[in-house]
Order: sequence, then structure tokens, then C-alpha cells
Amino acid sequence: MTPDETTPDGQPTPYGTPQAPRIAVRGEARIETDPDLARIGITVSARGTDRREALTDLTRRNTATLDLIKSYGEAIEKLETGAFSITPELTRHGRTERIRAYHGRVLITAELTDFTALGELTTRLADQDLTRIDGPWWSLRPDSPVHRTARQQAVREAVQRAREYAEALGTRLAALIELADTGAEDPDRYGPVPGAPHMRMAAYSGAPDDTPAPLDLEPQRQTVYANVNARFTMHPPEL
Repeated sequence: MTPDETTPDGQPTPYGTPQAPRIAVRGEARIETDPDLARIGITVSARGTDRREALTDLTRRNTATLDLIKSYGEAIEKLETGAFSITPELTRHGRTERIRAYHGRVLITAELTDFTALGELTTRLADQDLTRIDGPWWSLRPDSPVHRTARQQAVREAVQRAREYAEALGTRLAALIELADTGAEDPDRYGPVPGAPHMRMAAYSGAPDDTPAPLDLEPQRQTVYANVNARFTMHPPEL
């Protein structure tokens, strides 16, 4: 590095010099792909006038729900139990308050990789008494190769853009000075992409004969973004 390329305190100059002009560019990539996972939330509830009755009923319903989910075997990526609560319902009786009933609730989260099983499992869970289903929420695995592909495309675009600027000046790139990852973000992770193709659900083969018709769920396409900032030096152009 020549003396002209440093500041008085020895730091590199931010804008380059006539001997080593710099180019700063941004590379971007956007890839649409099918999701890897589908997550659903299950809320199992119970109600009784006696605390022990409500707790016993909630335990029975929770066990039946977990057994049903586990029956789908390898289609289940993850199964977790969240919050559990037993809450008294108070009612006013004259000047005092009395407990009218007890409400129990257990929150369960399940992630599935088999979307064929998803529609049927969701329907069977919703067919149970005092059971609420939320979702599905679609996502990619954190280690999905799509993230790597997007980052590589962003870098290649940055290099190509810098080359085009240098060629416009009748010169060529000399060296890479800096490559900064500005993050791979997916603001529409759970949003549909208009016009994107969808997959349809079919019945899961292990269902009993009296199972309600499975929901026809369509996985939402995922969009992966990658952005990088790059700085290059180029050979001095003849202006």
C-alpha cells in the first residue's frame, strides 16, 4: 500500500486514491423454494366444577393428544409441551366470591416434515373435544442449503456489478478490499407468494376409517434473501 492510501494515523483511506481507485457495490439475491417444516400449535382444554376432576380430565385429554401425534412416527420432527395451567373461575355470591369452575389448559407444539400427514393430523386433532389448533406456520431449516446458495449468488452479483463499473471506465478490478454480510433476511417467512405453485394434501394411510376428511393445506413458498456490501480496488483508468 502506498503512502497515499493511508490516513495520517496509518489507517486505510475510505475512498481510495487516484493510484488505487475503489468501487463500492451491493450484491443481492432472492430465492423462492418449498418449505421444510410445518409447525402447528395445539391447545388442550378441560373444565370441571372440582379441581381434581378438571385436572384428571385435562391429563386424559393431553395423553390422548400426545399419543395421536406420536402415532405419525417419523412425520413428526419435534414435539414439545409448553405452558400448563389450572385456573379457577370465580362468581359473585352475595357479598362473597365463590369458585364456579376450574379451567385447565395445556399448550403443545408439533413440527412436521411430512406435509401429506399434516392435513389429516390437523383434522383429527380439531375433531377432539375442547381442542384448539393454530397454524400451520411454514419455514425452512436453519441449515437449509438454500441459505448458502442465496449468499453465494449475492457475492457473485457484487463481483459482476463491480466488474461492469470497471469495464465502463475502460479498466479492470485489481483486488477485493472488503466483503460485508448485511444479513440473510426473510420478512415474508410466513406469508404467501402471489402466483407461486402449491402442493396439495392427500389422506395419510394410517388413519382409521371414521377419520374426518383431511384439510386441504397448501404449503406457502418461502423466500430467502441475502445481501452483501463489497469494496474493490481497480487499476487506474485512462480518463
